[in-house]
Amino acid sequence: MNFSIEAPIYKIFDVQVVNEKFQKREFVLEVQDGSYAQYIKFQLVQDKCDLIDSYAVGDQVKVHFNLRGREWQDKFFTNLDAWKLEKIGASTAATKTPPPADAMDFPKAENAPAIEADDDLPF
Repeated sequence: MNFSIEAPIYKIFDVQVVNEKFQKREFVLEVQDGSYAQYIKFQLVQDKCDLIDSYAVGDQVKVHFNLRGREWQDKFFTNLDAWKLEKIGASTAATKTPPPADAMDFPKAENAPAIEADDDLPF
């Protein structure tokens, strides 16, 4: 599922190395919704973590993202995985192709058993 949204960047976080095979970087957009702002958190994973390096808080951007969800031990997780950023009103943009649909891009939960990337998971 591919989506996009335009809004200013509210916050940019540092890269988080979850383990030797997974890293992510989160950022937040401030989206106006009537009288109240909504703060929407996105994540960049693996080699896409550097896509936001050329942006700053306050920059108006268009974010292309995938809506991802998983169940683990009767808990549900939803992530907004950004894969392309464009500065609004600028001629240059940092772009990447969308990630493969089967990418294992969710961090390991606390106390979760180790999962190898080669495992044949049912989802």
